[in-house]
Amino acid sequence: VQLQAFGGGLVQAGGSLRLSCAASGRLYSYDIMGWYRQAPGNGRELVAVITTGGRTTYAGSVKDRFTISRDNTKNIVYLQMNSLKPEDTAVYYCNVHRYVAAQEFWGQGTQVTVSS
Repeated sequence: VQLQAFGGGLVQAGGSLRLSCAASGRLYSYDIMGWYRQAPGNGRELVAVITTGGRTTYAGSVKDRFTISRDNTKNIVYLQMNSLKPEDTAVYYCNVHRYVAAQEFWGQGTQVTVSS
């Protein structure tokens, strides 16, 4: 599985961005897709994940501001980010978690910068 992310950029606080990530290769119904982020000096942290069936999990810091969605026919996962804050500044990585095989697939990362 190869992942390619799009949509990062520079935005002012309070603004919005939409990230997209397209997966090439076969995905299975049990694959979980998601977004993680890593700010300078910090470890990589979960932002949001979504199952094939649409069940979602969000980090507390983004809940009610970010929305993850998934197009299973196109193998694309989206992250709509609203009310952005400077602390959301990070490199955002898309991910496929294939838990049945204990495999993780990562995209190349896309920079999101929120100015105050």
